Amino acid sequence: MQNRTLGNSGTIVSSMALGTMDFGTMTSEDDSFNVLDAFVEAGGTLIDTADVYGGGASEKTLGKWFASRAADTTEPVVLATKGRSPAGDGTNDQGNSRRHLDRQLNQSLRRLGRENVDLYQLHAWDPLTPVEETVAFLGDAISAGKIHSWGISNFTGWQLQLMVSTARALGVAAPVTLQQQYSLLSRESESDVFPGAAYNHVGLLAWSPLADGFLTGKYSREDNPTSSTRAGSDNPIYQFTAGYRAADPRTWDIVDAVVKAADEVGASPARVALSWLHDRSGLVAPIIGARNVDQLHDNLAAADLHLDAAVRNRLDEISAPRVGQYPYGPFGAAQRARTVEGGAPLAAVIGDAK
Repeated sequence: MQNRTLGNSGTIVSSMALGTMDFGTMTSEDDSFNVLDAFVEAGGTLIDTADVYGGGASEKTLGKWFASRAADTTEPVVLATKGRSPAGDGTNDQGNSRRHLDRQLNQSLRRLGRENVDLYQLHAWDPLTPVEETVAFLGDAISAGKIHSWGISNFTGWQLQLMVSTARALGVAAPVTLQQQYSLLSRESESDVFPGAAYNHVGLLAWSPLADGFLTGKYSREDNPTSSTRAGSDNPIYQFTAGYRAADPRTWDIVDAVVKAADEVGASPARVALSWLHDRSGLVAPIIGARNVDQLHDNLAAADLHLDAAVRNRLDEISAPRVGQYPYGPFGAAQRARTVEGGAPLAAVIGDAK
């Protein structure tokens, strides 16, 4: 694995991150510990969780792992968690208010058995809470030593920019990362959100990089995912995403292209899909969700697989995000372009400035 900065911060992390959504639930404690040990042994450092994963089971499992391992084993870990999601049935048991985030952060720290986390992420936008309140809380949490940096997840482009601009206006450290669904089957954020992240030097973390297992090649047009898989589980999130993906013929065209590329380069489809993502501009790390050590090793090997231009171009073309003509399509791009003498696009002259 490579080492990369965690967005616009001085923290260095591995270019593959370990997601722990199923730890303590679909993945047993023993298997979770084995995967964590193997990840760190392979040079992995960035581990991602959330307060809502398994109703706290993921954070509890990580807390037990930290407590059972020597300090030199856990010291390299850069730990990320999240808050915002419902934590109960009360009116104030969700959102990005100071009240809710303060309670959830403290509970996360207790479950994890830690005094602080390296990255605290807002799990989604909250339309009710003023952004000034949220940003002020995050600044106070940094000052109190409970978090080192903060990030956002599942935000639109204008929401990202509002958070960054508000932080700067209040004199608070701005978000350093954006965690977004991103894979060959989910590239919509490239139209608006990712340019905003690049402009503000916000690093990208990709969740569901294998699209609930579709990009592993284990599903087909004819066979529905089984109950032992994420896509076939009774988790409503997986059921929703698996349903719309399976119903879209374009899904299977992309999966077929990944499988073909895998045959050509002599690697698994999962490794090809992760390699394509790992080498994307602006990406800090794909967040892999391995359930056992064998899956983990195959996924991590993607960091050392670099697809040639012909293979990448084919995958780029078949998975290109679908956008309209305006304002994000070719017509809109032409309208927005700044040109210099001779009509050449300004970006072609100055390069990628951001």
